[in-house]
Amino acid sequence: MLMCALPFYLDAFWLRIGLFAMAAAIGAVGLSLLSGTAGQLSLGHAFFLAVGAYGYAWLAGEPGPGLPPLLALVLAVLLAGVAGGLFSPVAGRVRGIYLGVATLALVFLGHHVLLTADSVTGGFNGRSVAPLTVGGFSFGDDTDLTVLGVQFGTEERLWYLGLLLFAVTCLTARGMLRGRPGRALVALRDSETAASVMGVNVARYRSAAFVVSSMYAGLAGALLALGFRRIVPDYFGLALSVDYLAMIVIGGLGSVAGAVAGAAFVTALPLLMTRYAEHLPLVTAPGTAEGGVGPTEAARYLYGAAIVVVLLYAPDGLHGLTRRVRARLKRGRPRTPDPDTTSTTATLPPASAARPKEHTP
Repeated sequence: MLMCALPFYLDAFWLRIGLFAMAAAIGAVGLSLLSGTAGQLSLGHAFFLAVGAYGYAWLAGEPGPGLPPLLALVLAVLLAGVAGGLFSPVAGRVRGIYLGVATLALVFLGHHVLLTADSVTGGFNGRSVAPLTVGGFSFGDDTDLTVLGVQFGTEERLWYLGLLLFAVTCLTARGMLRGRPGRALVALRDSETAASVMGVNVARYRSAAFVVSSMYAGLAGALLALGFRRIVPDYFGLALSVDYLAMIVIGGLGSVAGAVAGAAFVTALPLLMTRYAEHLPLVTAPGTAEGGVGPTEAARYLYGAAIVVVLLYAPDGLHGLTRRVRARLKRGRPRTPDPDTTSTTATLPPASAARPKEHTP
């Protein structure tokens, strides 16, 4: 309920941060299923984000088929899943650092295609993104909408769209982890030999995890495209894949809540440092000629240091740290006696008084 009420009180800047954080959380949950639960290293998450973003922009825009935006959104997610399915035979046979290098090639290949396929991607300058419309309701600024005296623009409308997609994906991921697929992926991560002995089809589950993760990334990319309103190829580079790895490591591998927390931290930090750069030491505002570190670079240094701290002192991330703190507070909380029990025991006579006296003959 609190998340639903925030657009009535926050301005566009904070809503934009929340929207980007929710989009990043969707992609981070997918990567956590792949790397944290299934144990497959992937450095190509930015490629599938680009497939979802550009897939929606091309399918719903001009030049392009000009499909209904909702249909274009669904097809963009499926297109990302198809891209993951085409790569899944590699994911089913390669593991560890070799899979990471193979997925890294996807990022460079995808960036080259984005720069050269001008008719689809717009080339270096990118392309604009058509607003999403559902049943005549537009998530853009083309129509006036006032709710309880608050003007609802693009940020307010996209906030609820992002909140809905975020809730659905998180619930789906939780259900998957608690069901048979999640147990199979955990067994696969711990030991492929033991998993195959228990009847787990190793290649099938590894491929399926890659496809599901790609679809999550495609949905996140489409939501990011709607938030940016214009997308460019340089955004979907290697740095974006590293950012998503940082999200799941800081939040906690294999945890949905941890992926969400890591996504919020990594996404919000550079935006906040950009806004308050003038008040931060050693940080210069964008576009200034003064010496110092830009807010984006400073944010990368900070969450790089956070990764080191997490790996050294909290290998299970923010989620595991929060769980341990809660358990320690619960153990240290003094127990209050039950008043019903206290009153009952206080009225009982002592054992010596209740025992009858023995008479000696």
